[in-house]
Amino acid sequence: MAQKDISPKRELRGVWLTTVQNIDWPSKGNTNPVAQQKELLEILDNHEKTGINSIYLQVRPSADAFYGRGRELWSQFLTGRQGVVPNPYWDPLDFAIREAHKRGMELHAWINPYRATNDLIETNTNVNHITRRHPDWFFNYGRKTYFNPGLPEVQAYIVQVMMDVVRNYDIDGIHFDDYFYPYPEKTSLPDSATFAQYGKDFASIHDWRRNNVDKFIKTVSDSVHAAKKFLKFGVSPYGIWRNKSDVPEGSETSGNLTLWHSLYADARKWTKEGWLDYVNPQIYFPFYYKVAPFEKMMDWWASNGYGKHVYIGEAPFLAERTTQGWENKSQLPDQVRYQRKNPNVHGSIYFSSKSVTTNMGGFRDSLRKDFYASPALVPTMSWLDNVSPNAPSGLQVSMEKGKSVLKWTEPSSASDGDNAYGYVVYRSGTDSKVNLNDPKNIRKISFNSSTRFIDETAQKGKNYRYVITAIDRLKNESNASNEVKVSVR
Repeated sequence: MAQKDISPKRELRGVWLTTVQNIDWPSKGNTNPVAQQKELLEILDNHEKTGINSIYLQVRPSADAFYGRGRELWSQFLTGRQGVVPNPYWDPLDFAIREAHKRGMELHAWINPYRATNDLIETNTNVNHITRRHPDWFFNYGRKTYFNPGLPEVQAYIVQVMMDVVRNYDIDGIHFDDYFYPYPEKTSLPDSATFAQYGKDFASIHDWRRNNVDKFIKTVSDSVHAAKKFLKFGVSPYGIWRNKSDVPEGSETSGNLTLWHSLYADARKWTKEGWLDYVNPQIYFPFYYKVAPFEKMMDWWASNGYGKHVYIGEAPFLAERTTQGWENKSQLPDQVRYQRKNPNVHGSIYFSSKSVTTNMGGFRDSLRKDFYASPALVPTMSWLDNVSPNAPSGLQVSMEKGKSVLKWTEPSSASDGDNAYGYVVYRSGTDSKVNLNDPKNIRKISFNSSTRFIDETAQKGKNYRYVITAIDRLKNESNASNEVKVSVR
């Protein structure tokens, strides 16, 4: 049997939970709230068993909402028709946050900033939708409607929408994907009149477009971090910033489509300026792929994180293809191994949830049995919070019906005023002191204030050592509590 890979104790292990076109959830035609909740719980349970520790839930697929405390209409992908209120009423974002946190998983609100509709079918858009109330804010391009990023009122509105979520929900972060200016079609973008009005200080319409997105990203970053100090803000751009043939700073790629030229998204600038807490490039290519080899792209992003986190967007949805390198079923496992060797890469986010839960290409098995066999805490972000909680104390372990029942005392507030947000339970079956650096010793990561835990996996005739640590909202970890030795009878 092959030896298992050594898992790090801290690693971002995420999935995108996609709602647009009902890709992942809720399943198409399922508009019953009870059935939707059941379906979501099954998805979260599945990911918990896999070792996933971060969920990126798409809450605004097309200028509409999977949440109730905001200014936009309910999404058609939730209730069947845009603007229809769930009946019986429930708030999917509230529910998802609560249930993810129960399972020791972060919940990030994934927002599509500029996409306004997914088609041009008029009956799919409610008469009160923002495109109807402010038609001058939008343009049609390809088969969709988009906000015009060059309009100041558009930027202000989208920031307000996002801040509704930030202020009203206990999310762990705000996440944007790769959709800024739309992917290019055969026709030109219809924003020349807006450029004539607002772009006089720019040499070209291309520089002006990039500046529009730059200003928006900086405003979002400032707004998020001012509202809640623990919130994370990150972006998942298309994988090629610029090719080395374009500029010396570019990657060893030769793609015709680039962030800089095609989507007007200068993600390298955003990391360099410190506007992002993480960048999550979508590197949906295999090793040695001629135009965009995985290893060259990953190495480039790892070198351009500027001290912030780099998570790699990976593609289990391609795991069952039989061409261009994907016929090799060790492709994705080898990508995980490769990125773990680079200290500037901090984890992965997978597109999308269903491709993981359905075990496409056997990749979920690789995660469960090997890479994610031991739990992991998410990486800390010292620029947001570098103060650790105080250690819990008074750990006691009693035996009840063959189970270890742990109780301890909540620690006092840390020097920054933060209380313990949750706890990590460690258990070792050796005679030596519990090693907190070995993730195999982690029995439970909890995001709640409970100071009690029942270890139902303790086996009769075994001797164990237990310790507890506290974590804060950003998963800084305290020193260990007192250690308790027990014999299970």
